[in-house]
Amino acid sequence: MNNEALDKIEETLAHQEQQIIDLSDMVITQGRDIDLLKKHIRQLENKIDVLEDEAAIGEDKPLSVTEQAARAKPPHY
Repeated sequence: MNNEALDKIEETLAHQEQQIIDLSDMVITQGRDIDLLKKHIRQLENKIDVLEDEAAIGEDKPLSVTEQAARAKPPHY
């Protein structure tokens, strides 16, 4: 194997190593983003549960989230 071919292989390997590092960093970042989104989803689910529970108090039939939102329109609508 000549020196030129060996240099080409080493260059390719260096690029692949950098791509692996970049992809690993990207996976870590996406994992953190997913965890944050899951946390936000849990918070929203809890808020929805609270709203449904509040709407059900004093009524025969609980209101859907859409019905609750319609009742809680801001005054400019």
